Formats: sequence, structure tokens, C-alpha cells
Amino acid sequence: MTRTNVRLARLTGGIIAGTIVLAGCSDGSDDMAGMEGMDSSTSAESSAGAESSDESAQFNNADVTFVQGMIPHHRGALEMARMADGRAEDPRVLDLANRIEAAQQPEIETMTGWLQEWGEPLPEEGSDSMGSMDHGSMDMGGMDMEGMSEEDMAALEAASGAEFDRMWLEMMIVHHRGAVEMAQTEIAEGSNADAVALAEEIADSQAAEIEEMETLLAELGG
Repeated sequence: MTRTNVRLARLTGGIIAGTIVLAGCSDGSDDMAGMEGMDSSTSAESSAGAESSDESAQFNNADVTFVQGMIPHHRGALEMARMADGRAEDPRVLDLANRIEAAQQPEIETMTGWLQEWGEPLPEEGSDSMGSMDHGSMDMGGMDMEGMSEEDMAALEAASGAEFDRMWLEMMIVHHRGAVEMAQTEIAEGSNADAVALAEEIADSQAAEIEEMETLLAELGG
């Protein structure tokens, strides 16, 4: 091999080696960039999760009052809803009672979980089953609800057929109005996003059920 050929071989080898080194550096840079991107993404996700957790943990007195009052209020609705089985004559009354039970039992469980997370006391089972709060026009002192005494509940339990349907609708309408009023107060004064969202759902769904019950009551001659 001539000296010229040797020099060319050495030069070619050096170029190839340099190319390999540069490629290696480029790959390393890409890897680092990828790792930095992953770290940034993970950090953003963690930050978003922390913010969401912080929002759910924030609450004020209005939130606690709403939840502690709505749990026994819902229990009262469940008590009335379960009375419909075997007593209601109109299938629409029984269907509505079943829907109320299906909606409000999970809500009770959700609200119970919130009170536990917040470190706040739970309402006692069986105490003032129709609600123990003073909701503006609804003084729960000696009455289960406005215009609804223990005697009214006993009369409803003793009724059946068309009489039960009318009594049940009248009492549930009053009960729902109380829930809507409580929910509106929470929407205006609460700070916990989850509790306010539930209050909005309760206000909307129960206002719609009030209209449904008023229509049904009119058809039944109530």
C-alpha cells in the first residue's frame, strides 16, 4: 500500500470514528430530552392531582351544615319511599318512590364519606328522620317537616290505595321543597366543589320531581 493510500485510509477511519462519536452524543441528548419531557409531564400530572385533592379537601361551615342536614333529610325520603311498596295503588307513585330510593341512598353514602374525610360528626341514625335542621321556613323542633308531624307519618303508614297515593304525594312535595331550599343555600354559601355540585344536582332533580308529583296529584284529584 502506498503512502497516499495509507493516509487516505487513516483519514477515512477518522471521519467514520468522528461520525460514530457524534451520533452517540446526539442519541444521548435525545434520551436526556425525552427524560426531561417525562419528568415535566409527571410533575404536571402530580401537580394537577394535588390541586384536585386540595379542592376536595376544602370546606366551610355551610358545607358541613348542608351535609349534616341533608343526610337525615334523605333518610326521611327513603322512609317514605319504602312505605309505597304494598300501599301505593297508582304504579306511577310506586315508580317514583323506587327512583327516589335509588337516587338518594348512594347520595347518603357519598355525604357520609365526606363528613368522615372532614373529621366532622355524622348525624345519628333514627334522630329526626325527616331532618333536624332549621331550613328557614322549616323549623324541625317539634315537627319532622313543615306541616308534617309524627302523627302525619303514622297516618301515611296506616293508609293504602288512592288515599295513600294522595297523602304520599302531598308529603313528598313538601319534603322535596325543603331539600331544594337546603341545596340552594349550599350553592350560594358552600365552598367545597363536590358538595356544591351535589347541591346543584339535588336542586335540579328534585325540582323536576316536584313538577312531576304536582301533575300526578292533580290527575288523582288531590
